[in-house]
Amino acid sequence: MTLSVVFALAAAFSNAVNLMTQHAASTSAPKREKGWRLVGYLVRQPLWLLGGVAAVGSFSFQALALHHGQLSVVQPILVTELVFVLVLRRVWIRQDVARAAWAAVLVVCVALAVFLIVAEPTGGHPAPETAEWVSAVSVFGGSIAALALLGMRGSPVRRAAVFATAAALAWALMATFIKTATETLATFGIGGMLTRWPVYALAAAAVTGTLLEQSALHVGPLSISQPVLVVTDPFASIILSVWLFDERFTDSPARIAVAILAFAVMAAGITVLSRTSPKDLTPSGPPGRRE
Repeated sequence: MTLSVVFALAAAFSNAVNLMTQHAASTSAPKREKGWRLVGYLVRQPLWLLGGVAAVGSFSFQALALHHGQLSVVQPILVTELVFVLVLRRVWIRQDVARAAWAAVLVVCVALAVFLIVAEPTGGHPAPETAEWVSAVSVFGGSIAALALLGMRGSPVRRAAVFATAAALAWALMATFIKTATETLATFGIGGMLTRWPVYALAAAAVTGTLLEQSALHVGPLSISQPVLVVTDPFASIILSVWLFDERFTDSPARIAVAILAFAVMAAGITVLSRTSPKDLTPSGPPGRRE
């Protein structure tokens, strides 16, 4: 489990770097650059390219983490991306961060650690049965489609929450495809992986999740969509870890109760963190300022 935890943390940090660098490069682009001209401008910017490298690293580290560890461990750890983003905001662009945000970081980290220690996720197998795949993909796929339709109407807040939930389910499903595709790669090589369905299901889930996430970000406030995305993904992944990979948790009812409470506290901390973090990348003072 130790190796998968290290890879999961590396994936979270890499994704935080990707978010910060590419967003910074995009927002600093000249206003006259639009459409394909904006794309052409960005691909020539070292900062944007660094973000691209970080994105590849994040995917690679997540794949390694899922290959070596449990889905129920890796996906919850990925919420630390928000923690790394906040640290980068303070250290890199020297933004002032509210005390409430730092308090939320502490709550998220402690609650996550308690959940993983008390729940004791173990076991699992790398190759689910066909019947399990059919049932899980049918239920999750149907839920995603239903939520996407529901997100077409309603208030901006409601639509953002619904689209974000659908996107999070797609990301959770994508994680199962990543785990299975890495097992296929290890067993059959690149050629064998390309002749089997998981890698193509992975691509479809990635496209679906991206479209739904962008819809959530477009129609409503980030303070609504971000917590829903970050909390729903690990929750759905835990369900899939049991459903597909037969991962198991402690048999103690008391420990299960504590684990559920810890996850709920972590979700609350994520919500507070999302709403108290700086809203943009504007530095709080001149570059090089020292406090």
